[in-house]
Amino acid sequence: MDRARLIRKDDCEWELPRADAMRVPGVLYADEALIDAMDDKVAEQVANVAALPGIVKASFAMPDAHWGYGFPIGGVAAFDEDGVVSAGGVGFDISCGVRTLTTGLTVRDVDTVKGELADLLYARIPAGVGSTGALRLSASEMDAMLAGGARWAVARGYGEREDLERIEERGTAKGADPSAVSDAAKQRQRDQMGTLGSGNHYLEVQRVTDIHDDAIAKAYGLQRDAIVISIHCGSRGLGHQIGTDYLRSMTIAAKAAGIALPERELACAPIRSEVGQRYLGAMRAGINCALANRQILTHLAREAVREVLPEAKLELLYDVSHNTCKVEEHVVDGRRGELFVHRKGATRAFGPGHRDLPPAFRDAGQPVLIGGSMGTASYVLAGTEAGMRAAFGSACHGAGRSMSRSQALKRWNGRQIVDLLAGRGILIRSPSQRGVAEEAPGAYKDVTEVVDAADRAGLARKVARLAPIICIKG
Repeated sequence: MDRARLIRKDDCEWELPRADAMRVPGVLYADEALIDAMDDKVAEQVANVAALPGIVKASFAMPDAHWGYGFPIGGVAAFDEDGVVSAGGVGFDISCGVRTLTTGLTVRDVDTVKGELADLLYARIPAGVGSTGALRLSASEMDAMLAGGARWAVARGYGEREDLERIEERGTAKGADPSAVSDAAKQRQRDQMGTLGSGNHYLEVQRVTDIHDDAIAKAYGLQRDAIVISIHCGSRGLGHQIGTDYLRSMTIAAKAAGIALPERELACAPIRSEVGQRYLGAMRAGINCALANRQILTHLAREAVREVLPEAKLELLYDVSHNTCKVEEHVVDGRRGELFVHRKGATRAFGPGHRDLPPAFRDAGQPVLIGGSMGTASYVLAGTEAGMRAAFGSACHGAGRSMSRSQALKRWNGRQIVDLLAGRGILIRSPSQRGVAEEAPGAYKDVTEVVDAADRAGLARKVARLAPIICIKG
């Protein structure tokens, strides 16, 4: 990125000053190396978002930011009730997120059965393009799932009631409107519940390699050499179809409202408009779909692990999404009010004392789960008070791609990656060698650099580093 457009404010904070149609400045959180590695398109998209009606404070980019559809991936923007909601500001994979479970196991417990566990998880967890599960939803059950989220799944025997306390919004996004979801979207999801999908989605068995904050790690139930399980996926075909459906109607709604869009991909609708309200209802239904999907996958993973390791405890640490628009209370210019916070490829990271956190985490802050690329580290962070003030309680969501999937395919093949990682003690199970090549670790930024920048910027605090030993990949 051309730094000439930016004003350096701090070690890991850069301002993109207001210019042209921008209503607020842009703010990018990254160190020098990450800024230099970002495409100039990121700054362009940050500026475009800053021009949307109703935006408050700033248009933000997280340390893993890269070019996306309309909004940058790693973008955060909040709008007042007179502003807009944008499908491009949420993304197509609505409520894609990460959930992590502690197991009560250590590396020593798993080492002798690692191959058996990898094979059983692969057999039980549907993964890959167009993957389907054993569950088939009727029309009435589809609507019940879209309204109930993880609570719907638990009520039907997928998981434990205690899980709900450790999920954003206690497992159900309020205000979901299944009637605002098209029949095409529902049909795509009819037999995809309890599936990982493809792309960068995965289920990993991971070991805790480093503890960075002893007190918070203890509150989270993490210690060195402990085994955890992380699941990264979203709302599958349903979320993608919701995004597709509403981008069309938002293009029309923006024009009708007299909103001049810097680019078509920023299609949006006034929050108070019929299209805006219907999208919010559909998007919340998409959130519930993702929460239910991860809940079912948790149940399947628990069954598989307990067959191989009956002593495993498998308690949910937390589940947090990174493609959403949430109504939240924040302070801007000394005034507290409700804002519509878009996070696209950015993770909610509420600080200590927030009323939405489970009692066990009130003093520590919200667990912030950062997924790495296949074969590299992941991290557990904690939300901070500084982060609440800096970017509406938001942090990065992962490593962020450094090259496209087509570029990755030109450099690597799947078998090469599988063998390379096996030599490092990481077992990969995937139905697609092409998918493995597209998700090669070298196609991503260094997740440690990204997390370090988030920590230094005060967005979130490092708690623990995780390394994969088994990866089930779509």
